[in-house]
Amino acid sequence: MTALQLNAELFRELSIIAEDEGLMKKALKALKKLSAKKQAMDETEYIMSSPEMVKILREGDEEIAKGNFEPIAIDDLWK
Repeated sequence: MTALQLNAELFRELSIIAEDEGLMKKALKALKKLSAKKQAMDETEYIMSSPEMVKILREGDEEIAKGNFEPIAIDDLWK
């Protein structure tokens, strides 16, 4: 199925529930969750496409595994 066909099908289905505010809210909530997941995946792929960033992450993982870190309280992160 092409993107154009999927788009048309999506709008057909939305037109069926368009008069029911409760169903539209549920549909919107589900779409927002999907959108957030897609954005997170895109950001992860972007980060992982950088060899320098992958190196930094691996080094950080090694340091944590060795216990070479100092825990920080969440509330102290914004001070």
